[in-house]
Amino acid sequence: MKGKAVLAEPGSSEAALLKKIDRSRLPRHIAVIMDGNGRWAHQRKMPRVAGHRAGIESVREIIEASARLGLEVLTLYAFSVENWKRPQTEVRTLMGLLKEYIRRELDRLADGNIRFIAIGRVAELAPSVRQELLKAMEKTRGNTGMLLCVALNYGGRAELVDAFNRLALQQNGGCAPVTEEAVAQALYTAGIPDPDLLIRTSGEMRISNFLLWQIAYAEIYITPTYWPDFRRKDLFEAILDYQKRERRYGAINRHGATKR
Repeated sequence: MKGKAVLAEPGSSEAALLKKIDRSRLPRHIAVIMDGNGRWAHQRKMPRVAGHRAGIESVREIIEASARLGLEVLTLYAFSVENWKRPQTEVRTLMGLLKEYIRRELDRLADGNIRFIAIGRVAELAPSVRQELLKAMEKTRGNTGMLLCVALNYGGRAELVDAFNRLALQQNGGCAPVTEEAVAQALYTAGIPDPDLLIRTSGEMRISNFLLWQIAYAEIYITPTYWPDFRRKDLFEAILDYQKRERRYGAINRHGATKR
């Protein structure tokens, strides 16, 4: 990414939006539910795999734009524990695309000072997939720029179950009170700030078992745009919408109304 494409071409609609963004009030962490690949393909009378492949370009552009913008963390919901219920041909295709993406983009991530991690029940993935993930994490381990967190074989409820089991093992049969801090440190995302902004593409009004603990106070932005069509312009619009909101975490705003 170093020395390559600018964040927005001068005179473009992206540049106009970018100019409005207050760089001092960026969300530290944006999480994205990348939805709509199948419907995007269906509208074009194409197989679902075509939608997944088209979505890779959106992944590439949003990662690069987020890093150049200066975000601390970007989390992408790539494959859920429920996605195993899909036809095996589609699952194999998704895993193949994941490996292909990592192989093609790893040097770009490394050059862009982006650190890559995977969260979820990664140990249950195929050995060939785990090998690519470990290679990417190892190669980018020392990077100090944006953290790219990819949720794979992930489920919010599964994460909480794993966290509680981890806490039970730590207590070794004891019954000490469980605190929020202890739970947070037992999650897959331990040490990572909670998302400030959750973006969902495709217009669906649900969170789909994603980061259930972490998004307790996240601002939620729903766009009807399908993921393969989601680009920098859409990301900038989401951030601008976020910056218009007042976040009080259950306190009282300046007008005396309760905010949550």
